[in-house]
Amino acid sequence: MLILMISISMENKEVKLLGFWSSPFPVRVIWALKLKGIEYEYIEEKDLRQNKSPLLLQSNPVHKKVPVLIHGGKPICESLNILEYIDEVWSHNRLLPDDPYEKAVVRFWAKFAEEKLVESVRIMIISEGEELMKEVKQLEEALDILEKEMKDKKKKFFGGESIGYLDLVLAWSVLWLEIIGEISCGKKISDKHRYPTFNRWMEDVKNINIIKENLPSKDQLTVFLLNVRNLTLAASKANN
Repeated sequence: MLILMISISMENKEVKLLGFWSSPFPVRVIWALKLKGIEYEYIEEKDLRQNKSPLLLQSNPVHKKVPVLIHGGKPICESLNILEYIDEVWSHNRLLPDDPYEKAVVRFWAKFAEEKLVESVRIMIISEGEELMKEVKQLEEALDILEKEMKDKKKKFFGGESIGYLDLVLAWSVLWLEIIGEISCGKKISDKHRYPTFNRWMEDVKNINIIKENLPSKDQLTVFLLNVRNLTLAASKANN
């Protein structure tokens, strides 16, 4: 009874989320909160480059980045860490598998996606020439591995018939991957002939209301990321 009362008390504490509209990381947390039906206050950072808010600096003094989930006044940082926290505190509509082995497998692929996909995309935004082509190749090779994994599993989503933790981790790709491919190298990275299973998964994910209703505008995001790319490349050339 005491454990149940503590659990209910934790669930009912005030929830705030610090984010920035163009970042794919806070939106993961938004999707998780929406899937769980958790009420929260969203606080948009106005300027992450030169004028980070005192609340962000206080809540995440190490990396000074979004997202930060503040639950009952206590900050939790890093999107993957936040997703696991949400799943532990609000145990309905589970995101992670209960089986320890299956949970370890999901965490492995989440780490793979962060290290191979997210890192390559980050570099693609601000690179050109040989460096850009190197990252495109690495990204495509990582997608080859994911394609095989998804094809072998023969599931609609990574979480089974409904989306789970790994789907939320990868769902940024339905928008950001397309845009970054277009503005950096002028082509679609996730070719449907090379990655049929991955593309089918992306279409299924995009059709989920909670996902598509909480994505930024493609036009606005394209303009923003293109501006970031141009400014970064210009600054790099000026310093050489």
